[in-house]
Formats: sequence, structure tokens, C-alpha cells
Amino acid sequence: MIRIERVETFLVDVPAIRPHVLAMATMHAQTLCIVRLHCSDGIVGIGEATTIGGLSYGPESPEGIKLAIDTYFEPILRAGDATRIAPLMNMIARHVVGNHFAKCAVETALLDAQGKRVGLPVSELLGGRVTDRLPVLWTLASGNTDGDIEEAERMIDSGRHNAFKLKIGKRPLRDDVAHVAAIKKALGDRASVRVDVNMAWDETTARKGVEMLADAGCDLVEQPIIRHNRAGMARLAARSPIPIMADEALQGPATAHDYATAAAADVFAVKIEQSGGLFAAKEVQAVAQAAGIAVYGGTMLEAAVGTAASAHVFATFPALPFGTELFGPLLLTEEILTEPLRYRDFHLTVPDGPGLGVTLDEDRVAFLRRDAARATISLSSSRTA
Repeated sequence: MIRIERVETFLVDVPAIRPHVLAMATMHAQTLCIVRLHCSDGIVGIGEATTIGGLSYGPESPEGIKLAIDTYFEPILRAGDATRIAPLMNMIARHVVGNHFAKCAVETALLDAQGKRVGLPVSELLGGRVTDRLPVLWTLASGNTDGDIEEAERMIDSGRHNAFKLKIGKRPLRDDVAHVAAIKKALGDRASVRVDVNMAWDETTARKGVEMLADAGCDLVEQPIIRHNRAGMARLAARSPIPIMADEALQGPATAHDYATAAAADVFAVKIEQSGGLFAAKEVQAVAQAAGIAVYGGTMLEAAVGTAASAHVFATFPALPFGTELFGPLLLTEEILTEPLRYRDFHLTVPDGPGLGVTLDEDRVAFLRRDAARATISLSSSRTA
């Protein structure tokens, strides 16, 4: 039996290239919880958990994830067989309620180690990839219309992105719609424009907003109202002229089933962390496929490790009609891999090496660690502004 001899967790603070404005927070940096599982056969598996704005987005934070893994996950992991991923994760599920992000980071590290052990990419451990490249959009979230247009033009001209998601919901409805309309008018048919409201609207506002956004040329509206108002989402989806996508509402396969049976969304944003792991994300996709719901590869703005894990999962999906938003590493000023992920021709190339197929730049990570001798950024900068 191959044992997990040491469970290592640490926090890494990485500045963002610009403020990232969402309805619930403005992010100036991203905090990563990195997990490393040191196994008795010499294999080390890595995983990552991130959140958006600390606790602004949901019930888990990087600090809480580290504490949960150190306190509750580690004894279970050290008692199990590192090669028996399903029994280990089932045991964790029995003893740890919720904590989807922490579970995802641990499962990622287990799969990375197993892939390295058997010489296969994680995607092959998940059933096999159907593509080696994933379309990737970019989020325009500076809040400045002219600045966002200039940013989008650069992305199109460089061949990096030709689909854009706008973060709205913080300003009055008419101001937000005017912002979207101006960007769509400037980009025209060269790019798809979608919006993410991050649950900021009530149902009445959403009903009006969706109609106005459709008139402005918007292609999709993501999670316009609070996650628990499933009936309201169903009413919106039934009458909306453009697709309504569920995101924050999807907290794993059970909630995906609830939303599917209620016809509460036209599209599912699948996220490995919100789902509770890589296998759980595949179950969310399976529910969507069975219900005839389109899927989209979402992000929690993970850095390179979490993005690679998501890419391996999404590469196994039969179809991704709305693409992915795996741009997290591009939002950060620092590269944490020895070889960066490859973005080209509006796509991300899925790593093809064993495990996740990525290697941490140990010197850079050591410099950025929160517990390093010198602090690289103020911890408060990653919180709401």
C-alpha cells in the first residue's frame, strides 16, 4: 500500500494585473491554497483551491480551506491508500460535510499523483479527453467602458480571446446596460458578449434587465438572481429571449438535478470547486446532458494548477457550446509554473504530461508564499475594496 506520508498546505498571494470588479467584491489579488501530498513512493501530487474575494462569494475562504485540510482531512488521508482515490474521497465525504473547495483541492492532488504514477494525464483517468484545445473567453471587469473596449480590442487583435463576459450588477440597471451596449456596438460581430450579474438583481429587475440586454446584443445572462430562488430562475428562463445560465446555484450534482428538473436554466456553468471535485463536476455535466442543458466551463479564478485541473475535466465533455473561461492565470502578474499554460488562437491547450502535466516554479512560489520572510503584497488588497 502506498501511504500519504505528509500533507502540506500553504497560502500564496498573487497580485492581479488590474482591479477585477464584481458585484460583491473588487479583487486586487488572488489568494491560492496549494496542497501537496507527499507519498511513500516518492510521488508528490499537487492541488489548488481559490475563492473570489475571500468570503465575499461563498462560505469557504483560502484560510479556512487550509485549516480544514490540516485539521480534518489530513488524518483521513494519512490512514488511506494513495492509489485508492474513490475510497479515500468517500471516507472524507463521510466525515467532512460541505467544504467543496477543500475536497476539490485534495482530489486534484490525489489524481495528479496517480497520473504521475501510471504515466497518464488526469483527463485519461477521468474517462479520456475528446479535445486537446478549449475555447477561452476573457472577463472585462474594470468597470470602465472605454478601458474595457480597448482591452477587448487588444485581445481580439492578439488572437487571445474573441468572447467576453462583462461583470455587472453593481451600478444602476440602465448604467450597466449602457455599458454592455457600448462594448457590443464597438466589437460588433467580431466577438460574443455575455454578462454575469453574480446574483445582484431581484427578479423584477432581472426580468427588465434581460429584455434590455437582449436588445443590446448580449448573448447570455449568468446567474441574475440569488442562488436559492430556483422558481424565479425558472420563470426568467421561460420568458427570456436569450439564454439564462446558472452558476452560484450549482453546488454539485444534487443542485444540478434540482435546477434541471425545474427547467431553471438554459446553460450550466460547471466549476470543479463548486461541484466538490473533478468527478463531481463530470456528474454535473452528465445531469445537464441528460436534461438537454448546454454547458460552459467555469472558473473560480484559479491560478495555473486549478486551471489545469479544470481543463482536464472540460476536455472530457462531449460538447462545450458556450466555451470556457479558464483565464485565471492571465489575470495574475506572477507565473507560478516552470512552463506556463499555452493560450493561442482563442484557445487553451490542455496539458498532456502525466498527472496535471504542470510543474510549480518552486522559487517563485517560495517568494509569494504568505508565510515567506518578506511579504509581497498587503493581505488586505485581496479583500473587498
